[in-house]
Amino acid sequence: MSVNLSLHPRSTPEPRALLELIQPITWFPPIWAYLCGTISVGIWPGEKWPLVLLGMVLAGPLVCGMSQAANNWCDRHVDAVNEPDRPIPSGRIPGRWGLYIAIIMSLASLAVGWMLGPWGFGATVFGVLAAWAYSVEPIRLKRSGWWGPGLVALCYEGLPWFTGAAVLSAGAPNFFIVSVALLYAFGAHGIMTLNDFKALEGDRQHGVRSLPVMLGPEVAAKLACTVMALAQMLVIALLFIWGKPIHAGIISALLIAQFFAMRVLLRDPAGKCPWYNGTGVTLYVSGMMVAAFAIRGLEVMP
Repeated sequence: MSVNLSLHPRSTPEPRALLELIQPITWFPPIWAYLCGTISVGIWPGEKWPLVLLGMVLAGPLVCGMSQAANNWCDRHVDAVNEPDRPIPSGRIPGRWGLYIAIIMSLASLAVGWMLGPWGFGATVFGVLAAWAYSVEPIRLKRSGWWGPGLVALCYEGLPWFTGAAVLSAGAPNFFIVSVALLYAFGAHGIMTLNDFKALEGDRQHGVRSLPVMLGPEVAAKLACTVMALAQMLVIALLFIWGKPIHAGIISALLIAQFFAMRVLLRDPAGKCPWYNGTGVTLYVSGMMVAAFAIRGLEVMP
C-alpha cells in the first residue's frame, strides 16, 4: 500500500538538501581568491598555516555557503519558476529552516572572522552584510544587472584576495595587490552576468533586471566577454610595466585561449554558458594565480 508523501510534509530538513542549499560547487572561487591573496603577499606562512586554512574555510563553506543559503531563501519564489526541484521550493527544506540556517551561518562566519584578527573580521563583516544586501528585501541588489553582479564579483574575487593578503601580513595590502585584486573582481562582473542566464525566465517574471533580461542574451554575453577581456588586458599591461614579462605572457596566452572559447559562447549564449563556465572561466582564474605569483614580493618604492 503506497503512501502519498505530499500529505505528510516534512518538518525538518532533508540532510542531503542541506548540502544542496549551501552549494559546495560555488565555494571554489572565493577559496581560490583567498589563496591568491596569501601567495601575492610574498610571505611564507610558516607558523601562520592555521590562518591560511581557517581563512579558506571562512571564505568557502562559511561565508559563501551562508550567502547561498540566504539567496536560496530570498529567491524561493523565483526558484519555484526556474528550478522547482531546489531544496526550498521542493519542500525538502521546509518552513523557515532556510532562513534559520542562513542566520546561524552568518553568526558562525562572524565568529570565525574574529579569530583572523581585525582585518579578517572587518572583511567578514563586509562579506556577510553584502550577502544579505544582495538577496534580502527591500535592498535586494540582485534586482540590478549592474550592482548585483558587481557586488558578487567583488565578494567572490576581490574581497577574499584582499583578506588573504591582509591576514597573512597582518596589515593593509600594498598597491600592487589591491590593483590586481580589483581588476580581477571587475572582470568577474562578466562571469556573474553569464551566471544570470540560467535564471532568465524566472527573473523576467519576478522583476529581476539582470543584464540578460534588460539587454537580451546576445548583447549581455558580448558585454560580459568584453569586461572579462578588458580586466585581463589591464593586468597584462601592468605586469609588463612592473617588470614581469614572463607572467604577463602566460596570462596573454590564457586570454587568447579564452577568445576562442568566447567565439563558441557567442554563437549560442544561453546554451553555451555552462560549457564556458568550465572552460573560459577556468582559464580566467588560472590567470589570477599567475598574477599572484607575479606580484609576490613587489614593494612600492619610497
